[in-house]
Amino acid sequence: MADGGEWRRAFIGSFTAAGGPGIVMASVAPDSGALTPLNSVNGLPDPSYLALAPDGRTLYAVSETAEGAVAAYRVTGDKFEPAGPRVPVGGGPTHLGLYDGHVLTADYGSGTVTAVPVRPDGSLAGAPSGSLRHTGSGPHPRFQQTPHAHQVQADPSGRWAVSVDLGTDSVRVCTLADGSPRPHREFALRPGSGPRHLAFHPDGTRAYVVNELTPTVTVCRWNAAEGLLEPLTEAQLLPGAPVGDAYPSGVVVSPDGRFLWTATRGEDVLSTLAVEDEGLRLVGTVPCGGHWPRALAESGGFLYVANERSGDVTWFALDPGTGLPYRTGSIELPAASCVVFG
Repeated sequence: MADGGEWRRAFIGSFTAAGGPGIVMASVAPDSGALTPLNSVNGLPDPSYLALAPDGRTLYAVSETAEGAVAAYRVTGDKFEPAGPRVPVGGGPTHLGLYDGHVLTADYGSGTVTAVPVRPDGSLAGAPSGSLRHTGSGPHPRFQQTPHAHQVQADPSGRWAVSVDLGTDSVRVCTLADGSPRPHREFALRPGSGPRHLAFHPDGTRAYVVNELTPTVTVCRWNAAEGLLEPLTEAQLLPGAPVGDAYPSGVVVSPDGRFLWTATRGEDVLSTLAVEDEGLRLVGTVPCGGHWPRALAESGGFLYVANERSGDVTWFALDPGTGLPYRTGSIELPAASCVVFG
């Protein structure tokens, strides 16, 4: 806990089926960025992705199982506990986000975005209020035979919900009508690219889509007034051809909008790209500090990596001039899958 300063927390998700401890709360040292585990909750199978309410009082988690569920936790100081029963959503959810009084889940297995209402106290109101099933496919014979909704989040304006589908090489923009996701537009990316996650630039005019099936980021123009996404160009994440598996995962834009970071599993590297007008320039890559970096997060001037298969969370200081990360510490955490801060 920060001494005399602002109380900062980290929440770490993990795969319990692979030996993970469930959801772990950790304190964050303000000067070094170091994490110190405080306690954990292990009652939800495979809480692979987490989201914290803006007021920091409620934490939400998906259960990435075939049955699929979303759960809420009440956060009080350095403790947290379940805030009501979990809500089944099905479809193997991999991501969730808050939008218009609901938790939205991206259900990879079924290619569906599901909406669950949230009560004023942050708890889940009950059964899903509606869902939107994606349609389509892509050219990859293994990963794109059906839709695979991989991420869903609100855009910076709060007007739209944006979902990224790896199976259909597209990004969908929707709203809610009577609690049910309603499609607005679908935007096609390069066939076979396999989009996984999207991050917005702080100015709200650009979006960056990291592609899992090719080690690239698609740079897009974002029009929040109209809910329009326009792909502009792609940037390579690696300085050369990968020597084996190369599956990009997370994408993060720096708070000042100058740099973008991604993680690539298999290659096990972090890529730093400089933001230049409507493009990106690869600055360099560094080892991720472990094996199979599943997710990235930036907080307080440090970059954090959840290394799933080596079972650790590693943090890096960031060079203010180049944006390059420099490893400064890690904690052991089996099957780590994501890190969020609040």
